[in-house]
Amino acid sequence: MKIAMIGSGAAGSVFASYLKLGGADLYLVDKYKAHMDKIAAEEMRFRRPEGEVLLKGFHTAPTAETIGTMDLVILMVKATQTDMIMPSVLSCISEQTVVVSLQNGLGNEDVLAKYVPKSRILYGFGTIGTELPEPGVCVSKPESGVIMRFGAAEKGPASDAAGKALEECFRKGGCLANFEPDIRPYVWKKTISNSGYNTLSALSGLKVGPLLDDEHGQALVWKIWKEGCAVAKAAGVGDLWPDMVKEMPRLRAGFATLYPSMAQDILMHQRQTEISLLNGRIAEYGEKYGVDTPCNAFVTDLVKCIEKNYDLRYKGK
Repeated sequence: MKIAMIGSGAAGSVFASYLKLGGADLYLVDKYKAHMDKIAAEEMRFRRPEGEVLLKGFHTAPTAETIGTMDLVILMVKATQTDMIMPSVLSCISEQTVVVSLQNGLGNEDVLAKYVPKSRILYGFGTIGTELPEPGVCVSKPESGVIMRFGAAEKGPASDAAGKALEECFRKGGCLANFEPDIRPYVWKKTISNSGYNTLSALSGLKVGPLLDDEHGQALVWKIWKEGCAVAKAAGVGDLWPDMVKEMPRLRAGFATLYPSMAQDILMHQRQTEISLLNGRIAEYGEKYGVDTPCNAFVTDLVKCIEKNYDLRYKGK
């Protein structure tokens, strides 16, 4: 199975490494030249709890325009970049290709539906801490249990076959994955969870453990989650609050020592975040369904203010 990973930074490289271990023919697409060159010339060093493995045989390219037609195309660029990159990605998509979003946030399947039929779209997420400490090296910090979930935007023969094949490949590679009959509740729970710990870690400068151990930090997470659950219920996804109550100890156990993705974006790299697809999207749906979301709206505005003014922020003496 030929798979293109569009966006092969930390998360994309980790996901691709699991699929490579599962026997897939992987094409990594990313503009990070030093990373792509290192993998092409030598190998990918994949670090996971079971130990480090060296993976050879990846194909690499700066864009999708030169890699040929794929069986599966996985989007791992930031969700805010999907519209910008999809015109170039269409060159590797045939009428049989299934496109997969494993990106953060809500509404990714609707963006992809502008380019391919919903019957050939899968979407979901991975719950894995990832790092890219240097070119050619990726690190996986998985939680226990199922760590990859995805489902079809519209059920049909193509999406069903692709979903089962992707599940099998991930599992063969050591990544516990589920092809879900209804992915919506899982995507909403992941987005709500991220909107709490991820955003507040970025704004506080704290790793997940210290953030959740602080009574004020934890209280803010609960407030953001309660708003998200109210919006999900109004949107017809169901009552997610009982599951979110169980989420706090799981996060504390699995991500305590991690700076999550938005914290890395703001604190380390000063780049655009996915706030619009997380707290911002919850606030948008809240307005649509008549649910007040003051906390989500506030942190969205604050993160966007920081993004626009990185050069003016205090940097110390």
